Amino acid sequence: MTSPPHDAPPGPRRDGDPADDLGHPYAGARPAQRVVSLVPSLTEAIASVRPEALVAATQWCTHPGDLDVPRVRGTKNPDTKAIAALAPDLVVANKEENRELDVRRLRDAGVPVWVTDVETVPQGVAAIERLFDDALGWERPAWLAEARRLWCGPVPPVSRRVAVAIWRDPWMVVGGRTFTGDLVRRLGWDNVFADRPERYPAVDLADLDAAGADAVLLPDEPYVFTADDGPEAFARTPTELVSGRLLTWYGPSLLDAARLLSAAVEPTPRG
Repeated sequence: MTSPPHDAPPGPRRDGDPADDLGHPYAGARPAQRVVSLVPSLTEAIASVRPEALVAATQWCTHPGDLDVPRVRGTKNPDTKAIAALAPDLVVANKEENRELDVRRLRDAGVPVWVTDVETVPQGVAAIERLFDDALGWERPAWLAEARRLWCGPVPPVSRRVAVAIWRDPWMVVGGRTFTGDLVRRLGWDNVFADRPERYPAVDLADLDAAGADAVLLPDEPYVFTADDGPEAFARTPTELVSGRLLTWYGPSLLDAARLLSAAVEPTPRG
């Protein structure tokens, strides 16, 4: 079975089949017994219910910390032949994190693939609800209802202005139409680059430092900012080292994000 490109219209849907977030018909076995996850957020979500069902994951799937499964390389270069050899009932992928080419190769090999598409926190919650209902065929975990309660209500008033860096050399930040941008908005934080048309625009360091943010958030993924790598670059704006999992993942981490990111974070002194 071939797949359309991620940005193309989906193919025809068969009556009775559910469809993934991109509209591709899905007719995999339910309940799923053997699952490969190519998305760290979804790996954590699946492991929270049936860790024994995970037969492989990527090297970036770091939660839960005791997950002991074969690794099929990274999100951008998965070993599709090794995945197919595992004969999974289901492979879970994401439009942003995984390549359409790899999804197509797996489907061409007869492997059922469910692709999620997430640009907001409510979309992330809904995507996991549909994954459990329509692809895995499992009962929803209790944390999922709590995540909906915590994150899918009214947006609070703005309490601070932030920028979220994701890379350096060149410096890149979170722009508009992103999960992370929506998450900080739902914390009551105004992303100073939210009006940029690019999802992850490159910016000059001087412009980032002068953007008027109360703080520049420096997560530990995808670039690993540390106390010695990142804060020293800023002369004007305080920085805060934060967990990338709390800012960018949309599984059980949403409960931790609501608790930890809402708490006061001690700024890192300016360089």
